[in-house]
Amino acid sequence: MSAFNKFKASVPIAWSPNLYITLVRGIPGTRRLHRRTLEALRLRKCNRTVMRWNTPTVRGMLQQVKRLVAVETEEMFKARKANEAEHRALRPPIVISHLPASGTDSSKQP
Repeated sequence: MSAFNKFKASVPIAWSPNLYITLVRGIPGTRRLHRRTLEALRLRKCNRTVMRWNTPTVRGMLQQVKRLVAVETEEMFKARKANEAEHRALRPPIVISHLPASGTDSSKQP
């Protein structure tokens, strides 16, 4: 499954007062009406997220450009951001010793 399809598969199930809308497809090559709708939603660049109230007007706009955007509820957005932050968190360094083990001394040859 591509990243785009996996992202689109996480559609909001529960009602939420706020919707987080992410532009996941590029604007070039789209219809003028779709470009104007994205402009009204303040989505100008790919992979940018905006928060809008869950109103019938906004849902109608999203229905018009549903193939270009991914919609998340507040809980889904926070969970995704926490997961990304955890993935980017600093990890302890891996220490590799290239010295010979102290029990076997390589200087003594039989």
